[in-house]
Amino acid sequence: MRLNIRASALSLGIVWGLLIFLFTWWLYFRQISVGQPTLVGKVYPFFTITPLGSLLGLIYGFVDGLIVGGAFAWLYNRLNKE
Repeated sequence: MRLNIRASALSLGIVWGLLIFLFTWWLYFRQISVGQPTLVGKVYPFFTITPLGSLLGLIYGFVDGLIVGGAFAWLYNRLNKE
């Protein structure tokens, strides 16, 4: 079975972007580290626990997911010789 590279990239990009977006809002409403730099902020520049940071996290997560999902599907297809 071969994986569709485009579908894998898009699905992981959407899931990862939404997870970061929702997790940021969850932390924001719980008043945990609001506006403070976080570990995720060290990976994604300008990311903080704010409404703007949630949008940046959504974009960064989507792009990261695209790259990782596409690379994983491509590598899987290369190694899976059927």
